[in-house]
Amino acid sequence: QKKVTHPSSFLKFAAPDDNDDDGTWTTEPQDSTRRDLLINGLALGLIGASGVASYSLFNTNVYTPSGFVRLPRTQFIAALGDPKATSGSGAQDWGLWTADPGPRGVWLRDYSRDIVDNANKAPVGWTFDKNDWWLEEHGLIMEAPTFPLKAGKYLVTGGRMVTTGLTIDDAGNWKLDEGTLYDVTHLPCRSARYKPLTESSVVGSPLTANQRDFPVAPGAIMPTVEGCDKLDYAVLFVIGKEV
Repeated sequence: QKKVTHPSSFLKFAAPDDNDDDGTWTTEPQDSTRRDLLINGLALGLIGASGVASYSLFNTNVYTPSGFVRLPRTQFIAALGDPKATSGSGAQDWGLWTADPGPRGVWLRDYSRDIVDNANKAPVGWTFDKNDWWLEEHGLIMEAPTFPLKAGKYLVTGGRMVTTGLTIDDAGNWKLDEGTLYDVTHLPCRSARYKPLTESSVVGSPLTANQRDFPVAPGAIMPTVEGCDKLDYAVLFVIGKEV
């Protein structure tokens, strides 16, 4: 995924309200004991939140379990499956980006100029397939990942609380050592694959996509595009591989 503001089927989270007045209020404590209790309670809450964040940061950026070696740069898995599952089949339909596809993408608004008028080549060199194309959460057209994801063991994370091993076997079965597919999904990264239903050069192409549908909220499904079948993929960060 990309470093537009950060490094594209499951749950949708409400955006925070711009209004700072959240409907809560407090009165000045009537004595020092009550004031100290409030201050101490707030401090404990902040310490607790800081501890959770620090633990997640440690797991994601520092901790490497035995049997894995860290990758020099993050890779990205495009995965399909039940968010609540810890294992499953169908990993032959999973793909891998070895580099962040976001910065290499093309904005929807620039599709005609940067892709169509350039013999279906993006400015950085990847080829656009009009019959099978990808979008991420900001409205960037992405290069497709490499299919299939090779068998092996990967160290994956969603950048939250769970960093764990993911095993892919030769039959396309997958299994997490810990947590669920949702736990290792990076929610801000949304990704979808679009396949036009007809041979039209307009309907079912990026020209049909509604640019006002972007950006997509973390965890939300990707927008539909008229004239296309759509398949939402979860995005997993790959930070290591089995030694």
